[in-house]
Amino acid sequence: MRSEQQVLAPAAPEEPAVDVHVMQIEGVRFAVKARQHTVLSDQPADNGGQDTGMTPPELMLASLGSCAAFYAGEYLRTRKLATSGVEVHVTAEKLKQPARLGNFQIEVKCPVPLTEEQTQALYRSVHQCLIHNTLLTPPQIQITVSAAQRDTALVP
Repeated sequence: MRSEQQVLAPAAPEEPAVDVHVMQIEGVRFAVKARQHTVLSDQPADNGGQDTGMTPPELMLASLGSCAAFYAGEYLRTRKLATSGVEVHVTAEKLKQPARLGNFQIEVKCPVPLTEEQTQALYRSVHQCLIHNTLLTPPQIQITVSAAQRDTALVP
């Protein structure tokens, strides 16, 4: 007698990983690569850099702001209210012990007038931002360090 096998639906594909690669150019200047895109990260001159790119904290705020702008823009586009003109301003305070950013403020400027109901719906939409939700639910962060191997061969 044959045993019946349970037929399982194929597993849903996993979400693609978000991946960046950071390479030191020189000093405190780094190239940050994602897919075919590259941005520079640097420090102001008073912190040993050449000010050729945003600092890591500024890149973090840029990520949060552009994510919020995306969600706001999508809300307006899908409701045929506007297809361009959204602006977002993000600020944060530098806190200590441990050193971190805190007290984020996101200001979304809508290019068209909205009713109170639309304003609240836009607010809810921006709250769905992936970066916003990541900051509200601290992720696990694993750090590994690998060092170049020393040449241990003896020179005759």
